[in-house]
Amino acid sequence: MNYSAAVDFILERADYERWPGYAYANRFDLRRMEDLLRRLGDPHLSARSVHIAGSKGKGSTAAMIAAALRAAGHKTGLYTSPHLLTLRERINVDGKPILKRELADVVAGLRPHAEEMDRDRTYGELTTFELLTAAAFLHFQQKGVDFQVLETGLGGRLDATNVVTPEVCVITSISLDHREVLGNTVAQIAAEKAGIIKPGIPVVSSAQAKEAATVISKTCLARGARLVTVGSDISWQRISSNLSEQSLEVKGMRGSYHLNIPLLGAYQLQNAATAVATLETLDVPRESIEVGLANTYWPGRLQILRRRPMLVVDGAHSGDSARKLKEALEQHFHFDHLILIIGASADKDMSEIAVELAPMADSVIATRSRHPRATTPEAVAGEFARQGLRAEVAEDVAQAVAKAQAKAGKRDLICATGSLFLVGEVIENVKGLRPELYPQ
Repeated sequence: MNYSAAVDFILERADYERWPGYAYANRFDLRRMEDLLRRLGDPHLSARSVHIAGSKGKGSTAAMIAAALRAAGHKTGLYTSPHLLTLRERINVDGKPILKRELADVVAGLRPHAEEMDRDRTYGELTTFELLTAAAFLHFQQKGVDFQVLETGLGGRLDATNVVTPEVCVITSISLDHREVLGNTVAQIAAEKAGIIKPGIPVVSSAQAKEAATVISKTCLARGARLVTVGSDISWQRISSNLSEQSLEVKGMRGSYHLNIPLLGAYQLQNAATAVATLETLDVPRESIEVGLANTYWPGRLQILRRRPMLVVDGAHSGDSARKLKEALEQHFHFDHLILIIGASADKDMSEIAVELAPMADSVIATRSRHPRATTPEAVAGEFARQGLRAEVAEDVAQAVAKAQAKAGKRDLICATGSLFLVGEVIENVKGLRPELYPQ
């Protein structure tokens, strides 16, 4: 099996990341994942795990935790989603994505078991995300990692990653997202995220809205899990920032940390504090925490791609994350005019994003990524029109970037946002990278 055949085998399955609008509880059954892993020799049990759920910040927090574990000398696997440029980014060991031949070999090893399960159909057909998760566990086992840092794909309770008994569970900021799947209230969504909490296993929670905090606290109490809350047990204070990094002080359970993180936005300070609380739970030394966070690499989140004119990309895809993006742009950048390049997935509430970003934008270019879940540029433009701002339409990302650059003066700011899929295509365009195309 070569790389192309491996990708085809994974993506020919039900891929709810690409095609939303499904009955979550009816389609997901952890027994299916457990059966596959049992057939593979339970590779998920080979390493110590850190399990992370949340609506926002879980990828950034996971990246910081993994970087600090590496700095402490631990061989570390990192499993995240979605990807920006290549599927291989999702499965990472010590900062390096899985190689094409490695992914092909791993998929070749699990394919016979997956096909046998499909024929049996005891628990239904395996999904794309389940196969990717099993591939990650196999790769981490083969590489002999000490730790595996696992980001949930969606929710938590029924997520394919929820087969581990971790050293610590982490729940980052929870907000209204994936409402058609996880629930219409913050409390309902929090209950799904809190599904990763295991009896007796410590939990680190970012600061939460009252409804989410109540659910997490009650779940921890019911399961005998010690809860560490960022904002009360752990605190942080911003010191300074520039366009390359932010400095902060975190007061943890074991002392204070002076940190520099190469990630912009006030929300990343909370993510850093959450990472510190998690790493303290794992007894990671102070120096490793400081070095690891300083060397965290997590692209596509308030990332500067060009200067003069400034071109920034950010994966904000909800009203809450758009509000945080607006605050970050106002905090970190000085510009004459803001030009937005924006596109979103069809299952996102574009109206909430437009409400947050329209007041600060001078012009808007609505476009779409090539992802099958992308909504039409006309629909995006319509939401900005409702906010009194006429948007231009560009049929693809390359055209949108060209239009924005033609408009921009040297002191203007171009910001591409609304979807990580769009962000990935902007990065490809600006850096002249060949896209990795997948079957639709």
